[in-house]
Amino acid sequence: MAFFGLLAGILATVWPGSAARAATTERVVVGRYSGLAIRGFDPVAYFTDSVAIEGRPEFEVAKEGAVWRFRNEGNRASFAAHPEIYGPQFGGYDPTDVVRGVACAGNPRFWAIVGQRLYLFGREASRDAFAADPARYLGEARARWPELEEKLAK
Repeated sequence: MAFFGLLAGILATVWPGSAARAATTERVVVGRYSGLAIRGFDPVAYFTDSVAIEGRPEFEVAKEGAVWRFRNEGNRASFAAHPEIYGPQFGGYDPTDVVRGVACAGNPRFWAIVGQRLYLFGREASRDAFAADPARYLGEARARWPELEEKLAK
């Protein structure tokens, strides 16, 4: 019986799509072991290249307790000057989950730019639902975010 309980606990934390695996207690989504924001993807490239591109270690900047990577010096400089524009909204948490009052990390491969702001999603289905009615999701997420953000660690 103890074995099955242990096995269930392990599966709950590593099974893809598990809310337990994605939940976090940070105001900005950061890799637990790497310290990288948005898994090392370049947040400026979403705007300039319309694609998710991994950043390079030689182009890094530390902001908001996270290490952000970029593909080139120009992107790094743009982010350093305006992190509020290029950084993912809601700290990189999925806005569809924020609406539900849950902080689940977005995946940098599932993204959208709406109103010149970057949003990351945990699942493709969440991104598609958001894209179908961004005004509704953003209104509800913005209303819930301050309370949820307050619960996250500083």
